Amino acid sequence: MPGLSRRQFIAAVTALAAAHAVPVETLGPALAAEPALPGGGASGTQGRAAAAAAGPAPSTLEQTVLQGAVQKGSYRTLVTGPGEPYLPRLDVLGHAANPDRAAARRSLLYLGHLSDMHVIDAQSPGRIEPMIEQNHSAWGSAFHPQDPLSPHVIASMVKSMSDLRYSPLTGAPMSAAVVTGDRADMHSMRELRWYIDLLDGLEVDPKTSDTFEGVQAWAEAVWAYRPGDPAGGSFGDYGFPTLPELLDQAIAQPVPSVGLPAPWYTVYGNHETLLLGTFGLDSQLRALAVGGQKSYTLEGTASLALGGYASSTGVLQQGLDALGLALGLRPGFRSVPADPARALFDQADFMAQHFETTQSPGPVGHGFTRDNLETGRTWWSADLTPWVRVFGLDTCNQVAGPDGAVPESQFVWLRAQLEQATADGVLALVLSHHNSVTLENRAQRPGQNEKLYGAEEFVAMLLHYPVMVGWLNRHTHLNQILAHQRPGGGGGFWEITTASCIDFPQQQQMVELVDNRDGTLSIFTTVVDHAADAQPGSGGDYLTLASRSRELASNDWAETPLMRRGSALDRNTELLLPAPFDLSRVTDAALEAQHLVERARLLQHEAGLS
Repeated sequence: MPGLSRRQFIAAVTALAAAHAVPVETLGPALAAEPALPGGGASGTQGRAAAAAAGPAPSTLEQTVLQGAVQKGSYRTLVTGPGEPYLPRLDVLGHAANPDRAAARRSLLYLGHLSDMHVIDAQSPGRIEPMIEQNHSAWGSAFHPQDPLSPHVIASMVKSMSDLRYSPLTGAPMSAAVVTGDRADMHSMRELRWYIDLLDGLEVDPKTSDTFEGVQAWAEAVWAYRPGDPAGGSFGDYGFPTLPELLDQAIAQPVPSVGLPAPWYTVYGNHETLLLGTFGLDSQLRALAVGGQKSYTLEGTASLALGGYASSTGVLQQGLDALGLALGLRPGFRSVPADPARALFDQADFMAQHFETTQSPGPVGHGFTRDNLETGRTWWSADLTPWVRVFGLDTCNQVAGPDGAVPESQFVWLRAQLEQATADGVLALVLSHHNSVTLENRAQRPGQNEKLYGAEEFVAMLLHYPVMVGWLNRHTHLNQILAHQRPGGGGGFWEITTASCIDFPQQQQMVELVDNRDGTLSIFTTVVDHAADAQPGSGGDYLTLASRSRELASNDWAETPLMRRGSALDRNTELLLPAPFDLSRVTDAALEAQHLVERARLLQHEAGLS
């Protein structure tokens, strides 16, 4: 099929120049110099040239980050290993793939998938880290040695997404990015703003006091990793390094961000719904978060921060607790600067904050609309391209527990939306925080009658619609890809779960939908390490600190860090499935016009980098 004619190209460039406030004489040659690539295959020189034009591509196609030798005790540093190629998976396709497909393929959508970024204000009184004191059993939720370095990791991951703004497979420009939950780790408004600003390309300042005020700086908190002197606790015994400057470096300067290069969309995670993704927010927790006292013992945390969950705790006792805390009379607490910016947000705040954003990369609301704000509805749909529609769900339980389910209102809405997508002839992607392994939490308050659907019923519904090709999610902090096959054969869809930015391997992914022009569709997943080197240097810049964070995370003895990488079939893959309709409806000219829009947007992003 022919692409754009010269006249059509000139008209498109003129319109794009006006939309992006770029002179035609600048934009035209730039767009003409790079291939539109509706077809360029993985082995084509045009695809490689476009990818190379964006600079280094820090994906695991080039190299991997692995654990190295033990340095002290049980503590290991990290090393680089060889890259990993794409591995084809035929589970859904059900038959051998056409060996000539690489020469014919064309990219329909190239997007970044971020999730479980867990931005952490490590000095916040609302961060109740002492919950991990007993054998570090909840380390993955309440405390990590790398907590103060989370903004630096997010900035490093955003840089990787920017560096990978052209597909390493086809050279196609990035269309969008999606975020599938758990950004603000401890429900703090400051954490929420940091995540939005970093994705938008704004710097954030982690210096909330003149010196670092938190458990990692306090000798009394022997259960925590205290980088100035880890001796006397489990982290010192394990062999964690002595890094006397680390906490000062973590807050010494604002964290810069290059920003995502394409529009980004988001959905709720359990950490944006309940405290620690598990507990409701009572008045004592809200007061603690903005107050001037921070707990460093399990007893102090349990007696006050979680006291509101005891049925015997009355209004009088809560008042006495608050007074004792304000006067510094509660044992197990230290004074810190009070800060109203650490207020715990509610559901409406979360959506509203996404409207406080930059116009570029956009969109304002990041999936949420004014209708969401007015009705309180927390799910949405959007067209990422003229032929790919995405549906953002809220699978979080509002009552208790980290796992989720699909409320009947969303179940019915999504079913109707997939009917419409089928009628419109567009491909469908579903976004949610929870995956099929964790979609079974049916906890409800007395009198709450809405049915909550679990994974089995939800997957069965999705399998009714061939246009449903991919389900992107997270929650379990590991790379995992599952095939959901239609009973009796005849296709199905792929469930794609990405790792997190807080736990090793601190990876996210790129996802690309490709038309093989042979009646099949491929979904390529490319695992992405953040841009920091595998081995940290001695400086205090954000990339060095992000590198240190990854190394600390890899020594999590309470979990199994290497397991979170997933198998080779969960990382760099080609996921094949039958095309749900004749993809030749998407003409090369229409696809080239889409890529022109996306490349113009990337040129605007690149201008901001220079």
